[in-house]
Amino acid sequence: MIAAIIAAAGVGKRMGHHIPKPYLHLAGKPILAHTLKIFEAMPEIREVTVVVHPEDLDLCQDTVIAPYNLKKVLRLVPGGKERQDSVYHALKALKNEDELEIILVHDGVRPFVTPEQIRRVIDAARRHGGAVLGSPAQDTLKRVNPEGRVLQTLERTDIWQIQTPQAFQTPLLWRAFTEAYSRNFYGTDEASLLEEIQQPVAVIPGSPFNLKITTPEDLLLAEAIFALRRRKKHASRPGV
Repeated sequence: MIAAIIAAAGVGKRMGHHIPKPYLHLAGKPILAHTLKIFEAMPEIREVTVVVHPEDLDLCQDTVIAPYNLKKVLRLVPGGKERQDSVYHALKALKNEDELEIILVHDGVRPFVTPEQIRRVIDAARRHGGAVLGSPAQDTLKRVNPEGRVLQTLERTDIWQIQTPQAFQTPLLWRAFTEAYSRNFYGTDEASLLEEIQQPVAVIPGSPFNLKITTPEDLLLAEAIFALRRRKKHASRPGV
């Protein structure tokens, strides 16, 4: 069985809005609702745990979970100081974890991931232990010092920008978190915890459309993506 943890505890300072970014509207619905509906519709996913800011528990329930009848969301968990802490809180809240084969972790503000992408990362985690979605870097990458001067141009052929969901065999994910805390190690994502214990992580090609909405510009792009999808859907109807 498969469980999903949706990380939605950020306050979204870069968005510059008084409403936390998971609850900003995109095409008439909260961003988080779009994301959760994808997992809700997948028969492979048994349950979903959403990590939210401690002050937003009622907001999430009242504006996302209840209005959109998200039955697979079994629990809301208060987030921690860092993303790693938030996901760990969700891990500890899972029930009957011995029955869980794979645990997915996904950003609540990535509403464009597809079921096919999720299935591919699940399959890769079954084979390799851990797997992530990603896209090869397209831009030139430079290392820059604190004064804003270029130190080095990086070779981008082996640089990938990592996305979510990230999928892991349950025992491996638990081991990675346990050892990370024992060493006081904090990673930027869950895959980095597996890397820390020398556990290989497979990278599965994702899509540039799997956008993480963190800035006002991202929200504009997201609206454009939705508009494009609506036009394509309309054009594909018989008689159009």
